[in-house]
Parts: sequence; C-alpha cells; structure tokens
Amino acid sequence: MERSHYEEHNVARIGWLRAAVLGANDGIVSTASLIVGVAVASGRAEVLVAGIAGLAVGALSMAAGEYVSVSSQSDTEKADTAREQAELDADPAEELRALARIYEDRGLEPALAFQVATALHAHDPLAAHLRNELGFSEHGEAKPLVAAGASALTFAVGTALPLAVAALAPEAQITLWVTTLSLLFLALLGANGAKAGGAPVLRAVARVTFWGAVAMAVTAGVGALFGAVV
Repeated sequence: MERSHYEEHNVARIGWLRAAVLGANDGIVSTASLIVGVAVASGRAEVLVAGIAGLAVGALSMAAGEYVSVSSQSDTEKADTAREQAELDADPAEELRALARIYEDRGLEPALAFQVATALHAHDPLAAHLRNELGFSEHGEAKPLVAAGASALTFAVGTALPLAVAALAPEAQITLWVTTLSLLFLALLGANGAKAGGAPVLRAVARVTFWGAVAMAVTAGVGALFGAVV
C-alpha cells in the first residue's frame, strides 16, 4: 500500500510565529527599558507600578493592534477572492488562458502550460488562480484571533520576565540585573524564534540583543538626565 508523502515546512508556522516573536520581544524590550529608566530615577515601588501598568496596557495594545492589522489583511484577501470568483464566473475561458500564460512565463512550453492550467481548472479553478495570480497560500492565511492571542500572551510572558527580576533583585542593583537578564532573555528568544523559523541563529540573536540594548540605554539615559519617571 502506497503511503502518502507529507513534508512540514517552516513557512507553515508563519501565521502565529511572527505575532508570537513580536509580542515576546516587545514585552521584554519595552518593559525592561521602562524599568531601567524608572529605576535610574526611582525605587522598587515605582518600578513595579510602572512595570505592571506596562504589562496590562501593552498586552491589550498588542492584541488590538494585531487584530486590526491582520483583520485588514483578511478583508483584503476576501475582497480579492470574491473578485477572482466573479472573473471566473464571467469569462472562464479567458481565465484559463491567463493561468496558462502564467505557467508559460515560468518556463513551460505553451502546450504543456495549457494542459496544466486545464487540469487545475478542472480540479479547483479558484484556488489555482488565488495561488498563482495573487500568491495566496494556506500558510499565509490571515487569522486575526490567532495573531491577537499569540501577541497578547507572549507580550505578557515577555513582560513578566524583567518584572520578576525587578521584584527579586537588590533594589540598588535593579538596573544591572534587569539589563543583564533581559538581554539574556532576548538572546534566548532570538535563538528559539530562529530555530522555529529555520533561520540563522547567531544573526537573530545579535539583532534582537543589539536593539534591546539600545532601547534600554536610551531610557536609562533619559531617566538619569531628567531624574524622573519615563
């Protein structure tokens, strides 16, 4: 009995991976930067209040932003799908020729391109045109609720890490502990995100830790300059 062949590609994870990595990264960077800036000018109580407020507001903001953004993408995909279906209903012969021309442009001989287009039209013409004309795929399908949930959850987790460090570290060394461990958290996040997406690990780690360090340095500088909460 012949067994079906199945390959799992990294692109299949893109629907939730981007939102998850963005949420966790933003949670760590924004909260750690906020804590560092506040810690330079204030004490532990102010740091924790600012961090908890940042967690609540940031998680809701990330969820809302992702939902609105991905919903807009979804609306566009639905509109294009409806338009493509209308074109197929109005002139299927012309749409068949258009699909054949796409395969000709990709290197197939005209006769073979028309044969392939005909076979695809017989199976699922709308899916064939969405995939070949518009570049739609099941892996890139917009899922607003999934993106919003992943972003909010990972933002909260990312925020909790520097917040826990600020709560447990010696008050006089909050800035040092939060900065050091947050950069470590960012490095781990970059490495795990790269592995999940099949990307180079060192490049991802360097990128995320560099910009995290820049953000924390800027807020620490502002806190020291003005001696106030930022």
